[in-house]
Amino acid sequence: MIICNDSYPSVLDKIADMLTKAEVELVFVSNEEMREINRDKRGMDKTTDVLSFPLTYVPHFPIGSIVINTDLASSKALELGHSTDDEIALLFTHGLLHILGFDHENDDGEMRRKEISIMEHMGLPKSLIVRNGC
Repeated sequence: MIICNDSYPSVLDKIADMLTKAEVELVFVSNEEMREINRDKRGMDKTTDVLSFPLTYVPHFPIGSIVINTDLASSKALELGHSTDDEIALLFTHGLLHILGFDHENDDGEMRRKEISIMEHMGLPKSLIVRNGC
């Protein structure tokens, strides 16, 4: 289940249900807000498209937070010729997989394969990992 104060594409509920029965928080921010979060939490003074923050598992509490930069999502969707909702779904999937413990930098392609499978199943654009050549 997704906890979010804003409206979001309904496909995100389907993606979340495919991957977990736990709650996950979803937050939408601007370029500047994301830059501040990235600087404060990761020491990187630049914006980014998605960040995820896993939490220690406690029953009946969210397993983590996914923060999506809607400014970058909109511009990337326009650049790549798909909808902003599709871009948000792609970013959400990537963030949720990280919360669930996947790490494309260290998992010998496991996260890449999972992300590709979800994108194909949901009829969404190329996975973020594939698109970025990771």
